[in-house]
Amino acid sequence: MSLNISLPIEMENRVRQHVASGMYGSASEVIREALRLFEAYQATRESSLVKLKADIAQGMSDIEAGRVKDVDMEAIKRQGRDALAARKVPK
Repeated sequence: MSLNISLPIEMENRVRQHVASGMYGSASEVIREALRLFEAYQATRESSLVKLKADIAQGMSDIEAGRVKDVDMEAIKRQGRDALAARKVPK
């Protein structure tokens, strides 16, 4: 299959630089590699979105089942500061 594409000059220069570097044998190899990387990125992004939606659904389920409670952020910060202060060695 043959396909002609148009690229902005900046992208064309980048493709040419990759070929000139010896890393790729042709512009087609550069484009194929770019598409493979793009597809891998898309798959990772989709997987992350599925995981995020599952986490949200679990959180909503926990709320509906009464498995959550209010938290006192000031108390949590105070505990963290106290723990940090206990770890410090006086000079």
